[in-house]
Amino acid sequence: MYLKHGSPVKMMESYIAVLTKGICQSEENGSFLSKDFDARKAYLAGSIKDIVSQFGMETVILHTALMLKKRIVIYHPKIEAVQEFTRTLPALVWHRQDWTILHSYVHLDADELEALQMCPGYVAGFVDSEVSNRSDLYDVFVNLADGEITIAPLAKEAMTMGKLHKEIGQLIVQSAEDPEKSDSQVIQDISLKTKEIFTNLAPFSEVSDDGEKRVLNYEALKQRRFPPATENFLYHLAAAEQMLKI
Repeated sequence: MYLKHGSPVKMMESYIAVLTKGICQSEENGSFLSKDFDARKAYLAGSIKDIVSQFGMETVILHTALMLKKRIVIYHPKIEAVQEFTRTLPALVWHRQDWTILHSYVHLDADELEALQMCPGYVAGFVDSEVSNRSDLYDVFVNLADGEITIAPLAKEAMTMGKLHKEIGQLIVQSAEDPEKSDSQVIQDISLKTKEIFTNLAPFSEVSDDGEKRVLNYEALKQRRFPPATENFLYHLAAAEQMLKI
């Protein structure tokens, strides 16, 4: 287009047309339609079923860490394995539609680590085995090569597992092991369970003093007398969703 018109204006017109109308027409190349390229297809590029086949019930640790916006570090000596695994994890919290938490190839370099540690929660991939000794970088460490998931000591209180987590884990495994179900159907099943959790949290929230958002009424949550692990999880989930009173 630039060769044809000799001006960046025509290029900018096409760019703005895609942004505003989702369409760009060209005599040489026909029409480009944004709707033909659904971003959700890219989100589904990895396989939740593969993750569950590798980690089984322990997949609920990853789900909980993502729900609570914890720091997850993935290690494998092969970058391809790291990237395939990391890009799939945000699908466990499909309701957020947030793939910006991914840092799929990080080096143990001061500048890169400084930038990473400025993020409140992330999924970071490494190919350097030395990262296993950097417990300051993670709440949950996934050693893909050995098929092991480790919760860092400082994160164990927030990540305490109970009856609710067992239910979620069983649902994830049952859904993923169903040969009739596709990855997108498994994600849908997990998403429905996630919505159910937020529905359980809703009665214990109230409008904040400034009226701008809903915040957790902790006394109301305590009075409900949930099992300790469930109450602990709902409290930390409210914190992750910025629902705590300041």
